[in-house]
Amino acid sequence: MAKEDQLKVKLLSHTADPEQNVVAAIRQCYSAVGAEELKEKTTEEVKNRLIKQVIESGHTSTLEHATFTFSIDGVSRVTEIHLIRHRIASFSIQSGRYVKRGDAAYRVPPMIRALKDKKLYEKYLKHLDNSQELYNELTDAGIKAEDARFCQPQSVQIKMVMSMNARELLHFFSVRSCIRAQWEIREIAKQMLDLVKEVAPNIFENAGAPCVSEKLCDQGKLSCGLWKTIKGSKLKENE
Repeated sequence: MAKEDQLKVKLLSHTADPEQNVVAAIRQCYSAVGAEELKEKTTEEVKNRLIKQVIESGHTSTLEHATFTFSIDGVSRVTEIHLIRHRIASFSIQSGRYVKRGDAAYRVPPMIRALKDKKLYEKYLKHLDNSQELYNELTDAGIKAEDARFCQPQSVQIKMVMSMNARELLHFFSVRSCIRAQWEIREIAKQMLDLVKEVAPNIFENAGAPCVSEKLCDQGKLSCGLWKTIKGSKLKENE
């Protein structure tokens, strides 16, 4: 039976004192004193105020001085393609050319898992099993993994490492936390956001879909309606 591993996102590393780094950069723009001294002298109150100020004003270039690196295990090839569309990021992806997937796992979309037609569901799983069996037969026959992989479905799970700066992460959370985003990348965004909030709570305090971060839903008639439950949020009608 087709195997499915759980999607796991981990924060591998991040800029030391990410928020203090950002504040040192903010203050450097208006100070003759060096950034190292500014960083040491910045109080908690000043840090919180300045970070809130640059985010609310939209002058967020200083957020680029804080970077975060994640491992993402168990993501499908489908969602990998969505992720690499975020160009202001760095990616290292498990190679299908050199890593033989003799015991690959596959993601099963919630809508397929919830099928009432159990025969159709079993047919889907059987398709995954047949694809994996063919892949193994091809590699056992001496076919290189880079060619055998052509028979594997896009639901095959892979591992990757991704790095983004804080400014790009805010954009990522804005577009990928929205309920209209694809379900798997939404799951990744949620796990990532939970992790970065622990180390940079001021930067990511209001991160998320526009209805959360900007009090504005830009989906027009396609809106899910969540904005109605958020105080101060409003709907922007699509032109």
